Amino acid sequence: MGNIDFGIYIPQVSFDFDDMLARAQLCEELGITSFWLFDHLYTPGLPGVPALEGWTLATALLARTSTLRVGHLVIDNNLRHPALLARMATTLDVISGGRLELGIGSGSYEPEHHEGGFPWGPLRERTERLEEGLEILTRMFAGERTTFEGRHYQVRDLPNLPRPAQTPGPPLHVGGIGARFTLPLAARYADVWNVPTYGLGRLPEAQASLDAECERQGRDPETLRRSLEAVLVLAADESGVVEARAKAERRYAGPGWGVEDGGFVGTPAQVVDRIGWYVEHGVTSFVFFPFDRGSEATLRLLAEEVMPHFDPPA
Repeated sequence: MGNIDFGIYIPQVSFDFDDMLARAQLCEELGITSFWLFDHLYTPGLPGVPALEGWTLATALLARTSTLRVGHLVIDNNLRHPALLARMATTLDVISGGRLELGIGSGSYEPEHHEGGFPWGPLRERTERLEEGLEILTRMFAGERTTFEGRHYQVRDLPNLPRPAQTPGPPLHVGGIGARFTLPLAARYADVWNVPTYGLGRLPEAQASLDAECERQGRDPETLRRSLEAVLVLAADESGVVEARAKAERRYAGPGWGVEDGGFVGTPAQVVDRIGWYVEHGVTSFVFFPFDRGSEATLRLLAEEVMPHFDPPA
């Protein structure tokens, strides 16, 4: 099965930089394509637990690796003016030699916005803000100067030099399954549509809605890559799977994590079969939350017993 890539998502909760760097460098060594972080002022619901800031951490990881792609699922559009974010993303793409992935969303955790003095508002308002942000990002990546007059953001003849290392810029990931707000933005702006953990049980329905939205906007649906994020419960044998699943159900409890509806649970052969089903349904990128937060044993099992069944990206 060709052109399939794998990423690892390690929420930076309670890990210090050496912990995160070791996992990122191991992923690179093993041929895992990408490494993903969250973008919050602190871990949602755990304000007393240390967590490194996402953009600074991504910058440091890209500076200490050479082939690994690094990104966030997702950057909170409310925390940075999109003109500044475009300059930050362009600079980091240049510094890293074109290894930045740019996931972006409308914000998911309301308390941190009020506590930090950042704008929030109803979903419709945040979606309007995100749409303007995506417009500014795509214009600044593609052109030397950008002018934009929106309801929420204004940019006037702003240069963006040097150009991003990737053309026209870092791949834009838009995640979610909402037909009213999210999918129209994915169809219009995204290079990659990401199905979050909570949406895995509704993938076929969401995919049909996305394809219809692409066609409504005059875009070939085949030009929009499909990715997902899911909890990975991987062990060498059945007894190990039982133990790993119990750990995953404690760490990733609740329907929002999708362990029941969409988790990748089993031995390597079982996980290969599950990945194959999603590949047949158009998914080409898999971002996994390892049940044990990325131990060497689990990452090696993924790289050595699962990934060889799928051809990496060209």
